[in-house]
Amino acid sequence: MMNFLKIEQGTAGRVVPPTGFTARLTLITAAAMAFLAVFALALSLATNRLAHRWADALARTATVRISAPEDQMQTQVDAVLKVLGETPGISDYKALDDDQMLKLLKPWFGSDLPVDTLPLPRLVEITESGQGIDVEGLRLRLQAEAPGAVLDDHTRWRRPLVQAAGRLRMLGLVSLVLIGGAMAGMITLAAQAALAANGQVIRTLRLVGARDQFIARAFVRRFTARGLAGAIIGTLLGMAAVAMLPDASPAGAFLTGLGFTGAGWFWPLLIPVLAAVVAYGATQFAAMRMLKGIR
Repeated sequence: MMNFLKIEQGTAGRVVPPTGFTARLTLITAAAMAFLAVFALALSLATNRLAHRWADALARTATVRISAPEDQMQTQVDAVLKVLGETPGISDYKALDDDQMLKLLKPWFGSDLPVDTLPLPRLVEITESGQGIDVEGLRLRLQAEAPGAVLDDHTRWRRPLVQAAGRLRMLGLVSLVLIGGAMAGMITLAAQAALAANGQVIRTLRLVGARDQFIARAFVRRFTARGLAGAIIGTLLGMAAVAMLPDASPAGAFLTGLGFTGAGWFWPLLIPVLAAVVAYGATQFAAMRMLKGIR
């Protein structure tokens, strides 16, 4: 019994070699997986914010497109403006002039587009108030008073953005699960290699009374600590890399503003904790499985 207590106190930390291939493999794997996890999390959160920002902006706006012969165009524009002025839930509305139309079409057709010679429809931009508008009621009234007017409440634009946000969240979750699985696999291999290399030591420990749970605990403690240390390093490097990315641009470009904002910076701090849990589970599984094969 005394011999076993001495083993419990002094030998457990020396069962797993403190340096060598398994140590480097565990540290590097945990650091690399944590680094990738930070970017997967940043991409998911940033794209989710962008999609919701676009959806919110479109939810407060609508557009009336007026297509009519040139001699009837102004009459229908006036009729549309009259209807909008009498519609509750609209905080502002305005008909776009030629300069505004040119600015709107410039990204697609360039600045030399002859707006005054093309039979383009007229657009009326609507900004909703907090209470919103009765879309179907407004659409029917416009149809009655201005047959060439078509109301677009941007539903067809908002729905894909909301769907994209949900899919990106799912993609981020799947990526994190795959990263965790890859990390668990590599740590399992490292733990198995360390156990196989220390087969003679394990047999000797058994001869003096050590149980498999004690031996496994020595491996689990060491590999969990390595996984945690590597994940902390990878997370800090990943957060530093994300912090150096460009800030969000006013145009809302996709690859700008990729990162965390406000309290979102606390989310990556969970990665080392999860990495330690993964390392613990993987090493426990590998140790108990390998110990059954070492006799």
